[in-house]
Amino acid sequence: MTNIFSLVAPFFGLILLGYGAAHLLGRRDGAGPARPGLEGMSWLNVYILYLALPSLFFTLISRTPIHELTRFDFILADVAATYSVFTLIFVVALWFRRAPLAEATVQGLAAAYGNIGYMGPGLALLALGDRAAVPVALIFSVENVAHFIMAPALMAIAGSEKQNPARLALSVLRKILLHPFILATTIGVAAAAFQVQPPLAIRRLIEALAPTAAPCALFAMGVTLGLRPLKRAPVELTYIVPAKLLLHPAVMYLVLSAAGNFEPIWVQAAVLLAALPTATNVFVIAEQYGVWQERASATILITTALSMLSVTGLLYLIGSGGVPADLFP
Repeated sequence: MTNIFSLVAPFFGLILLGYGAAHLLGRRDGAGPARPGLEGMSWLNVYILYLALPSLFFTLISRTPIHELTRFDFILADVAATYSVFTLIFVVALWFRRAPLAEATVQGLAAAYGNIGYMGPGLALLALGDRAAVPVALIFSVENVAHFIMAPALMAIAGSEKQNPARLALSVLRKILLHPFILATTIGVAAAAFQVQPPLAIRRLIEALAPTAAPCALFAMGVTLGLRPLKRAPVELTYIVPAKLLLHPAVMYLVLSAAGNFEPIWVQAAVLLAALPTATNVFVIAEQYGVWQERASATILITTALSMLSVTGLLYLIGSGGVPADLFP
């Protein structure tokens, strides 16, 4: 257990450092011009989004045998597990809580969209090793594409998006194809397929950027959470939090075990990513459409805090053999 704590402490420690820095030095509610607010995070987020994380994905994927990058059975099983959780919470919000369609969409994303971009790669690679890079990259790319399609489509049905269908479809397609993570993954797959690498100078630059991705992303996440104070805990968290932190990884494990004979490291990586807290992108989506913003922020904060316990417990189970690769041999 000491080894597991030593493993996760740096990750959650970086979030806590960012959170503490925001509370000590950050400006909230316009309280003084001398302290940085959320606008001060913009260039750090640019660095993470456009340079550090894409470099990490390219570095890992470009060195992977191409046959491992085309496991469509794994991709389909992962999406099926994630969207079964989304559908459950979406239906609960829509039919039992009588929430509007737009709010039900954000609630479903809060339960199914984990922090697979900022927390996922660094934690999975440190906990499981470099062999986890391929499933992590596949999960990130495919799930983000699915979420980027699902959110605007449902918001359009809800009437929150005023663009005509053709323009909306073009906008969604552009966001998918030009997303820096997906671009980096695509280029990495091409490099793996043709067994080419960039020139030495560019390769060294990419390799210098890649290790900075996780610490910068986790610190930025902590600052962002610290600058959005929790005003109240919404009642919806009573079912969203257990769905995200407990149900999602359990369903992922069951679906992958039933779907095929995957490498143990692939199953463990998928379950670990499913157990991560709600992604900060859920707040971005909520704010973009003017729906459920404060409660989305509260969901991210609370699931992140509680994931310190749930993720630590899951890593202990993985390390002790409590998460076998195949439940249905």
